[in-house]
Amino acid sequence: MKRVVITINRQYGSGGKTIGYMLAEKLGIPCYSREILQRASEESGINESMFNARDERLKRLPKFLLSTNVYSGELLPPESKEFTSDQNLFNYEAEIIKKYAAEGSCVLIGRCADFVLKDDPDMISVYVHADHDFQMKSALERVSMSEKEMEKYIERTNKYRSDFYHYHTGRNWDDAENYDLCINSGKLGFEKTVELIESYINIK
Repeated sequence: MKRVVITINRQYGSGGKTIGYMLAEKLGIPCYSREILQRASEESGINESMFNARDERLKRLPKFLLSTNVYSGELLPPESKEFTSDQNLFNYEAEIIKKYAAEGSCVLIGRCADFVLKDDPDMISVYVHADHDFQMKSALERVSMSEKEMEKYIERTNKYRSDFYHYHTGRNWDDAENYDLCINSGKLGFEKTVELIESYINIK
């Protein structure tokens, strides 16, 4: 199979991550999600907990949505005062995304991978979304919460993903113009969503 890199951004409860792993298995290629942070930690020498703490900190930052620090590709060295800054932590994640893509075909979940690889001609960007009821049903099957708690959790998670994407790319997370494919998994289900992405790969 010709090299292909599929990036997936997804609403919480849409099954985008599951779809990514299903697609990767069907194509016989690796899928990377949390592995991006783990490898970024290993190669930078920065404890993985700092990457996780950064995510939690940004979730609580009131002005996060309004600010941007668009990724430009620069990596700061260990002697820099900004070595463990939020932006440089993302820079290391982006470096790992580029390394995974350079190693061959793969599926990459989240972390603004579509923007990091925007100049890669073999990259296909996908945005997976679903209606409220599907998100709720899918999420409640995996996490034990009341419906009210889950509604708030989905809203917070999707807001954070949107803010994170805007912060590092200057783009709107749910803007269809940013993606090759926008798919409503609630209408198609996981297996048919995988089939649709695979069909697009074959056509392209």
